[in-house]
Amino acid sequence: MSNAPRTVAVGGGSPYLIHIGPGLLGDGGLLAGAVRGRHVLLVSDDTVAPLYLAGVRAALQDARPDLKIGQHVIPAGEASKTLHHFGGAIDALAALGATRDACVLALGGGVVGDLAGFAAACWMRGVDCVQLPTTLLSMVDSSVGGKTAVDIAQGKNLVGAFHPPRAVIADTAALRTLPTRELRAGLAEVIKYGCIRDPLFFRWLQAERGALLAGDDAALAQAIARSCEHKAEIVERDPLEKGERALLNLGHTFGHAIETAQGYGAPGNDNLNHGEAVAVGMVLAARLSAALGMADAADTDTLRELLLAYGLPVAIPAGLDPEALLAHMRLDKKNIAGRLRLVLWRGIGKAEVVPDVDEAAVLVVLRAQP
Repeated sequence: MSNAPRTVAVGGGSPYLIHIGPGLLGDGGLLAGAVRGRHVLLVSDDTVAPLYLAGVRAALQDARPDLKIGQHVIPAGEASKTLHHFGGAIDALAALGATRDACVLALGGGVVGDLAGFAAACWMRGVDCVQLPTTLLSMVDSSVGGKTAVDIAQGKNLVGAFHPPRAVIADTAALRTLPTRELRAGLAEVIKYGCIRDPLFFRWLQAERGALLAGDDAALAQAIARSCEHKAEIVERDPLEKGERALLNLGHTFGHAIETAQGYGAPGNDNLNHGEAVAVGMVLAARLSAALGMADAADTDTLRELLLAYGLPVAIPAGLDPEALLAHMRLDKKNIAGRLRLVLWRGIGKAEVVPDVDEAAVLVVLRAQP
């Protein structure tokens, strides 16, 4: 496998390119090429900013000395993905004097990408956003597809907008500074793509576990590119999540319920992060599929074994109330007319959206720990 930069094209009504490779955060020409106007707001968090913000800012300024660059740094973690910190980003755009051709650069993981993208969607009814994901999770999922949002107490991502980025620039060298737990969390979303539509990729992930967990650049670039290709194909056909795109949420309805029930805790506590919650959610979705007679229980076992091999959790954390989790699931945006609409599967690589899922069957799965 090569370390040469890769490019994945996302088509549809708002086409853009995903650039994947090492050293891209220092490529001033690439960064500046995505900026149309003179105003740039760099949004980051207090973990990522000390590592990369100054370098990105300098590379941009060297390539485009005319740029007026501002910055807005939020506390790291899901607890910062709020209307309050969204308001701070809007205030920063106002202080910058950002005009209609301004660009917001989202430098960080999924929290920064979602919040900065939502600010870009709202400022003057929509300005450009360039995603600069620095975590594996954001490289393979949240930076691609234009879904932006913040959380409220009632649930994750309930306030947001569809706002496709102008470009995605994924510097794989940034993964070298990623904590092991965050790398594993990102690999949960990578495994998701094998689960929903690519059994060959699932087997590749079984075979390449050692290289991926060791942070091998070429293996990670291959995993990112394949994941982005899958997401790009689906997003191009269903940009506003009216049908097929919902498949990308395998495990997410269960996972979001767990995150909401745990209160989006600060980094370093015992709460599951997003990727970990999705890992548990995929197992729950597989178990529900087997209980409904859609899939063989052996496929659930295979998935559990792979997730465990990657060091990911596969069970609901202790102390969470099944009834409360079900109540959070009822607020999921995929639901129609108050009925649960879940992504389930008919085995590895064969996910589908199932409407009107029986809540009693879901509750049985939530109550029964493996």
